[in-house]
Amino acid sequence: MKIKTKRRTYDEVMALPRPKHRRPWRPSWLFRTIIRLASIPSLWATHFTYTRDRASEPEGPALILMNHSSFLDLKIASRILYPKPYCIVSTTDAMVGKNWLMRLIGCIPTQKFVTDLALIRDMKYALKEKNTSVLMYPEAGYSFDGRATTLPDSLGGLVKLLDVPVMCITTQGAFARDPLYNGLRLRHVQVSADMRTLLTREQIAEMDAAAIQSVLCGAFDFDNFAWQREHNVHIREPFRAEGLERILYKCPACGAEGHMTGHGTAIACGACGKVWEMDELGSLCATTGETEFAHIPDWFDWERDMVRAELEAGTYRLDVPVQIGMMVDSRALYMVGEGRLVHDLEGFHLSGCDGKLQYEQKPRVSYSLNADFFWYEIGDVVGIGNRDALYYCFPATDGETLCPVAKARLATEELYRLAMAGRRRA
Repeated sequence: MKIKTKRRTYDEVMALPRPKHRRPWRPSWLFRTIIRLASIPSLWATHFTYTRDRASEPEGPALILMNHSSFLDLKIASRILYPKPYCIVSTTDAMVGKNWLMRLIGCIPTQKFVTDLALIRDMKYALKEKNTSVLMYPEAGYSFDGRATTLPDSLGGLVKLLDVPVMCITTQGAFARDPLYNGLRLRHVQVSADMRTLLTREQIAEMDAAAIQSVLCGAFDFDNFAWQREHNVHIREPFRAEGLERILYKCPACGAEGHMTGHGTAIACGACGKVWEMDELGSLCATTGETEFAHIPDWFDWERDMVRAELEAGTYRLDVPVQIGMMVDSRALYMVGEGRLVHDLEGFHLSGCDGKLQYEQKPRVSYSLNADFFWYEIGDVVGIGNRDALYYCFPATDGETLCPVAKARLATEELYRLAMAGRRRA
């Protein structure tokens, strides 16, 4: 999948009129049917099955929360929910070049990891005025390591405010079939899902936001690599380890960063030469010496710990040249030129376009980061911005060292926690 791009100067993009806010449309039955039919081949290829407790389902509109594992997710939702009408909370980049079509499908656009009060009003409008359910991926971004991406602390409060039942769709096998790190190449894995009522209106009325948040976090407590082993799901593709360096960017043997390379069924460190083989069940084993982390999420947790230690020591810093894309409307991603992205204890600072672009984003602005791999087949990306403009930063590489955008996400999350903890102490 690609995104429409245009080359423009920074001044030209800033002079473009910003689109007016539009309320969500009730999804078209015709387009719901088209999506349902278009989903059949992909789901047939995965031998897709699902369970659904219809007896406990609410009769009216509901908030439907779904985990975000791969590009198959929307097709899964279409299979389970059809012909039930539902709007979809989607990112603004999904609207580019096809705004009218996405609105006919029922999409409610929002900017990822940017505070958006209009989104709450739009969701209430869809639920109460249009009498349609709302499908939301609360993780906002795809899972990196097969576990849930950080959920916003405000999710429990949102559920309380919307005052509708909450349902949950959880997939199994979707991540294993198409993990984000593996370059969008499909593996032969059977996919299934289950849909259940998570909270009724009566339960929501009796609970406070914190208690609701706890229930939601529990529903999004999963580990796809552990699931793969427990269910004896063999992935025999010879490219299964390729791209792993995007999440396992730091060598646990020598500590070098950006020198990891996934190739075939192994991941290796170019600095010290150590190699780990990935077996058919998704576990790692060092070819020589100690296996520091057999479980990939454990390696990722260790990287988070190392990032937190850098932040606490005041040594964390990302400073990379980038190609900059800007999004200010749904017409295109505007490529405005080169710049430099810096991330440190003060947050993000993006400069470029001959000094005309100067954007700063403090640590408290967002609990996580829009970081992605192979974004619309352009490259790895770090996305920051506000209601006025979104900045998509594509780090340059020297052919040997890869900028770890996963580290930038980890650093953003840990820096936010440190900043909020400091504010509470103050």
